[in-house]
Parts: sequence; structure tokens; C-alpha cells
Amino acid sequence: MKLEVGNFFVKDVLFGSETSFQNGILTIDKEEALQVVRQDDHITDVDLVIAKPGDPIRIIPVKEAIEPRCKVSGGVMFPGALNKLAPAGSGRTHVLKGSCVLAVGKHWGGFQDGLIDMSGPGAERTMFSQLIHICLVADTDEEFERYEQQKRNKALRWAGMRLAEYIGQCVKNREPEEMEIYDLPAIDKRSAEVNQLPGVVYVLQLQSQMLENGYNALVYGWDTNHMVPTLIHPNELLDGAVISGSFMPCSSKISTYQHVNNATIKRLMKEHGKTINFLGVILTNLNVQLEEKNRSALFVRHIATTLGAKGAVVCEEGYGNPDADFIAVINELEDAGIRVVGITNECTGRDGRSQSLVDLSEKANAIVSTGNVSELLKLPPMEIVIGELEALARDGNSGGWEGCVKEDGSIEMENNGMFCSDGNTGEFIKTVVEL
Repeated sequence: MKLEVGNFFVKDVLFGSETSFQNGILTIDKEEALQVVRQDDHITDVDLVIAKPGDPIRIIPVKEAIEPRCKVSGGVMFPGALNKLAPAGSGRTHVLKGSCVLAVGKHWGGFQDGLIDMSGPGAERTMFSQLIHICLVADTDEEFERYEQQKRNKALRWAGMRLAEYIGQCVKNREPEEMEIYDLPAIDKRSAEVNQLPGVVYVLQLQSQMLENGYNALVYGWDTNHMVPTLIHPNELLDGAVISGSFMPCSSKISTYQHVNNATIKRLMKEHGKTINFLGVILTNLNVQLEEKNRSALFVRHIATTLGAKGAVVCEEGYGNPDADFIAVINELEDAGIRVVGITNECTGRDGRSQSLVDLSEKANAIVSTGNVSELLKLPPMEIVIGELEALARDGNSGGWEGCVKEDGSIEMENNGMFCSDGNTGEFIKTVVEL
């Protein structure tokens, strides 16, 4: 399967009379873009605001991040979710690198929503401070979930995907500045030299704890709570087959932007044929019942052993209850003779002294930590707030609490509430060190 990703590097984003890209400048026809957003009648109030690295801007509550891109050939964007069901991972996709669409609540946030600072000490806490954002700031008529701690946020999240695809269309017929080629052949088509290298699988544990549809990660539009572990080609993930869910403390969440830019997969692809034989991606879920956890871990083991894997990288989305799935998969793979490296964040309390994972095992002896979700942050006031700062304290944000927003606009919060800041898919540098 061959995927061509054509990159156009965005240096600045402006509003103008037409949506276009020229000499590094992305210009957006604001009214036309808003018409795309308003295709959903549930959007009642909406605006677009641009936020750039270094700006004195705080964005809260952030619900989703999507990279502007479009399919040139070989399928559709966000298949089975935004668009019709079709295969992902082949043909050509054009991408506006360095830009990002953020879905932001105008007022109402929730457990799963996060904060981004574009400058100051908070900007060091998330990779999203390094991108130019087209902030889709909206309110909806989804009154049934307004006062709920956990929200589907469907109207806003789907509007973000529509907007990202609309913006991406402006480079559909352009020649990209850079072309990335992801060409991983079928296992039976690989050379004898490649097949002699140690086989490695990537196991991505997607958030799927909610029983009701609409909260969990989606694979080709299918709710991951209802799936069993599934083998996919890495190109499919890099081409939009997986959509982020709306349930997860925000620092631990993997946004749709991060799925299509999964740095661990890109590194495994780079090492294929040199140091490893990359066998594919096993998507698995993080359900609540013990029987479901054990079943999924067993399925992961069977897929990996059937492929002949000698090594695995296991990435966990979340912490707490999902730690049991994380350790169960590591135990099963290690028992099968497959060496595992795990990637996860930790929940060690504000003083860093608590047990890092809910479940532990001596077999989990090679773990990459992406930080402590409970780390206490004190951030100064910011000149501009996009969205509503009070949402951090009022709406059950996983990193905020009543009184965490001070009169001068400064805040205290846990890392929990920094938008996708732990970067378990490998895009960020934050980790834990022993002092």
C-alpha cells in the first residue's frame, strides 16, 4: 500500500476575499468558511479566530484539533465518519503543515476539554502552542449535554472536520513543496533480507470506556467500544481512518491531528528494512469490564504471534482504568516471547510520590513516560482569551476546580487539563525524570 503525502508549509494565516495558499500564506475567506460550519443547524453561534505562536492568547475549552488536508486521489477524508466509507491509506493526500483547526467552545466545556497557551510558561506544556490555529469558536443547541460533565460535542467536532477539509481543498490542485512517501508492502511481498529482520508491531490502545455511542474514538466511523483488536496498515492511520473521541482527561487524549501525524509510526516506517520488519498496527480498545480487557489482550497476542512479531510498541491513550489494559497487553505479549516497549503517562499525584499506574507488572520493564497528569501548574494571566476562561473552573474540566481561576486571570490547574499535552504518540518532548 502506497500513500503520498504532499506538504505545503504554512508561515502565516490571514482572512481575505478567497481561500487560497500562496508563498507560505494561507488566506481564508471567513464568510465562506463559516457557511461550511453552519451546514449543521445545531451550530447556533460561531466565529473564526486566528491564534499564532507567541501571541498573548489562552484558548479554552479546546475540544478537538484537526489538520487541514484533502484527498487528491485514492479515497476521502475521514472515511465512515465525515464522509462515505472508503479505504484509507493509499493515493495522494495534500496537507497544510504548521496549521491546525481547533474546535473551541464559546462558553461550555467539560471533563474532556483542554487549554492551550500560545505564549508564556504554559506554551512549553503542549506541542499545540507551536502551530498556527484557526479557532472555530462556537456554541450549539445541544442543551441535553450542556450541564453534563462528559459531552459528545458532536456538532463542534464534526464542524471542525468539515472546516479542515474545506481549507485543505485550496491546495488540492497545487504541486506540494515536499512529498512524503509511505510505501509498506504486504508481508508476503517483502524481500528475504527484510523478513530476516525482527518483526515489530505497533499496538495503539484507543479510548473506548463509554457504553453510549458518540464519546469514544472511531475507526472508519465505528465506535471502538464495539470492536475487538484489529490489524490495519499504518498508512490507514496516517490517512484519517481513526478519529479522536470526546471522552478522556485532556492531557491524555490523542487528537485527530496527532493520529494522522503519529510520530512513533513514522519512525517505525523509517526503520523498516533497516533495523526492523514493521508488520503493522494493531488497534485495540480500552473497555471497562475485566472480561473485555482480558479478551482484547488475548486478541492482541494472537494477532502479534500470527504475524511472527518479535517486538512491540504499546501506546496507551489515557490512565487509571486503562492502565489495566496496558499492563494486560504487555503481560500477554511478553508471555508469548515478544519484547515490549510501552508508552504511557503517569498519575503520581501532585508530589509525584503515588504509584504511577493503577496496575503494574515486572514484565513491564521498558516504559517511556510522557509525564505526570497530576503535576500542578501555576500560569500567569493572558491578555486574550479565546473561548471562556471560567469553563476551566465551572464545567468539570479534568485539570480545573472551583477557585482555580483567579481574579486577575491567572490560574492554577493540573497538567490533566492541558490540551493533548502528554503526546503518547510521540510528538512531544515532555517526560518524567528522577531527581
